Amino acid sequence: MYKRLKKIKKLLPLYIMALPALVYLFINNYLPLTGMVVAFKDFDYSKGIYGSDWAGFRNFLFLFKNSVAFIITRNTILYNVVFIIINTFLGILVAILLSEVTSKKALKVYQTVILLPYLFSIVIISYLVFAFLSTDVGFINKGILEPLGKSTISWYNESKYWPIILPIVNTWKSFGFQATIYYANVISIDKSYYEAAQLDGASKLQQVRYITLVLLKPVIIMMILLAVGKIFYSDFGLFYQVTQNSGAIYSTTNTIDTYVYRTLIQTGDVGMSAAAGVYQSVVGFLIVLITNLLLRKISPEDSLF
Repeated sequence: MYKRLKKIKKLLPLYIMALPALVYLFINNYLPLTGMVVAFKDFDYSKGIYGSDWAGFRNFLFLFKNSVAFIITRNTILYNVVFIIINTFLGILVAILLSEVTSKKALKVYQTVILLPYLFSIVIISYLVFAFLSTDVGFINKGILEPLGKSTISWYNESKYWPIILPIVNTWKSFGFQATIYYANVISIDKSYYEAAQLDGASKLQQVRYITLVLLKPVIIMMILLAVGKIFYSDFGLFYQVTQNSGAIYSTTNTIDTYVYRTLIQTGDVGMSAAAGVYQSVVGFLIVLITNLLLRKISPEDSLF
């Protein structure tokens, strides 16, 4: 008991420093959990959250009562899988390339260029995309296709192009952030590992394969697990703003988030919105647990739990 109190006293300054963050975490992340009850209520503004009548699981049925459920679930999952694969690969690749840059000025320029799109608002991104894809004044139609004698494409009315356009836009906007995280870990690797590998005659590719990637493995796994936890969520701005909310391309751009939003605009049912949020959170949590369980069987030392 005395040793425990002594240890607490020693670490007391750290506990005090962490207190504001813990209070914020409790207020922002845990206190709102009490509102989950809305998902099971027939919400009435006049009665309030806890005074409204119980609806059971009726609010969850609207996600699955028609054929749209399969389409929005498929789109949400497949797009996120593609985003995870592409962003992870490019993030690691760019981080390794940046670590080989010796000029500090050039390094700052490269880092700024790759990270700048991540700081842009999705509204700005949507206008940039529109400037390329607009039927009347878009750069692709007016600057490329017409000079080549090709017929213009109505991008916002052709759903088949968006499974390619959306990953390109998402990658351009997002991979710089991941590259920065991986780069910070790459430059923290002890240089003596590479020096020893060079003495043994290892090439650059061999150094990357047997040193860099191996030591990055825990970070890569953590980043992937965090992304997998949100695999049932979609970037609302990407799928709603960038696509200009065009109904003609819903078959390849409609996701759970955008479907719920459009439904709520029409019905105004708060309980349905809460049900969708609970559904996404619970399924995402279960996917993280399953992924981590599989990871423990494959590589026990790298699991998070």
